[in-house]
Amino acid sequence: MRTALVIGTGLIGTSAALALVQRGVVVHLADHDPGQARTAAALGAGTDAEPEGPVDLAIVAAPPAHVAAVLADAMRRGVARGYLDVASVKGGPRRELQALGLDLSAYIGSHPMSGREKSGPLAATGDLFEGRPWVLTPTRDTDTEVLNLALELVSHCRAVPVVMDADAHDRAVALVSHMPHLVSSMVAARLEHAEEAAVRLCGQGIRDVTRIAASDPGMWIDILSANPGPVADLLTDVAADLEETVRSLRALQSSDDSERREGADGVQDVLRRGNAGQVRVPGKHGAAPRAYEVVAVLIDDQPGQLARIFADAGQAGVNIEDVRIEHATGQQAGLVQLMVEPKSAVVLSSALGERGWAIRQ
Repeated sequence: MRTALVIGTGLIGTSAALALVQRGVVVHLADHDPGQARTAAALGAGTDAEPEGPVDLAIVAAPPAHVAAVLADAMRRGVARGYLDVASVKGGPRRELQALGLDLSAYIGSHPMSGREKSGPLAATGDLFEGRPWVLTPTRDTDTEVLNLALELVSHCRAVPVVMDADAHDRAVALVSHMPHLVSSMVAARLEHAEEAAVRLCGQGIRDVTRIAASDPGMWIDILSANPGPVADLLTDVAADLEETVRSLRALQSSDDSERREGADGVQDVLRRGNAGQVRVPGKHGAAPRAYEVVAVLIDDQPGQLARIFADAGQAGVNIEDVRIEHATGQQAGLVQLMVEPKSAVVLSSALGERGWAIRQ
């Protein structure tokens, strides 16, 4: 791939463009808002000048509701040898293109499984997709050259290609992305009118659960409008679990020992099933999840503290597998939780203690 046209210079489109530019691809940028394309160009994502002729690959990064129309326009104008979209739903756009009577041999649907709570070109980064799954949904009609261009794009973005059927993809993202986003938003909505004294007690747990609720509502309306059925089916199951859990919690208030036992069993069941589901979430680099030991370190909220911890861990020969930070309420301090291999936990605790760090047992 020598040339590309990115149509839609939001977070995903601009991030892909940045990655391609870093690999030496000449990238042209287009957007329904020319100012946004100019912003992406100023960030080094390419040029907002029109290509002089057909490019190798056109990448459509428009909202799901507009993907088919943008693709159809680009294909009719013959702007590229191959066409690809990065929308978060795949079945709908393909069916719309088929209904328009377009030759789909030059098209392949795709979905990079990566993003941020922020949107727009200013939120873009060239490494947004690194190590992340990038779904491709070819069909028997997909030209081999187009599939190879898509694979080249994924490689340039340092993502991991995953081939799926379009409708199977839509059911999968409903489960792992769309439904969880709505549940996160519902939990966060409980905080909107909560008493300030209660909100001040928020810890890392509520931050983890509500983090994705900070995303742009307009963007999510577009996403959910393109995949409402599978999401509604999953929420029906969640609603049934909620209803049963509410009944179990009410039973725990009973003065009858038998009812309280039944209530405890009901709550325990949903917690157990939650455990069973959580362990299936892939671990580091998409591998099977692994159990790590936690070394907790108290730090002051000052510049350079984390860098010092990581440097000291490196000098001790210990690799930090993951890290979490829990900030103390009302204090300029926090608790850094360093996840390491079990055999390294004692070594790291000892090394950090010798270097003056306060280890939380």
